[in-house]
Amino acid sequence: MQSDEFLKLGSIIMEELLVYAILLDEELITEKEYNRRLDELFLNAPENDDLLHLEWETDIRKAILYVKTHIDYKGLDMARFGRLLMSKLKVIYLDCPDIHFFAGRMYHLWQSLPGSIQDIEPFWTLCYADDPLSWGDEQQTRSIYEHMLDYYKA
Repeated sequence: MQSDEFLKLGSIIMEELLVYAILLDEELITEKEYNRRLDELFLNAPENDDLLHLEWETDIRKAILYVKTHIDYKGLDMARFGRLLMSKLKVIYLDCPDIHFFAGRMYHLWQSLPGSIQDIEPFWTLCYADDPLSWGDEQQTRSIYEHMLDYYKA
């Protein structure tokens, strides 16, 4: 594999792991789900040093920190990252019966996003979508989230 292709593959892998690390850090997915995806990625790219390191890391907090500190944020493909994050969030949203719980987690998730993308849509929506809940408008909050979750649909 040429070095440019290898670097691109490594970037794609780390973007996906960043999504999983953020969701795990916010307790929106389980450690088992994170580890299952890490294992799949490693089996497809066993030569990737980051994946090898993460496979050997037994402390999940250290693994999350490793992902967050070893990703190339300047080279982050926001569209790919956003599509993956929104697709995972949509599943979580559809499975969550309590909009207040979901909304609270989304604000915290927004805070944990890289600063370079916090103020860009659809990520910015995570910061304010729960505002209508303060005056009891659950339907408007749901509408805002659903628009955000479908942001990447063509």
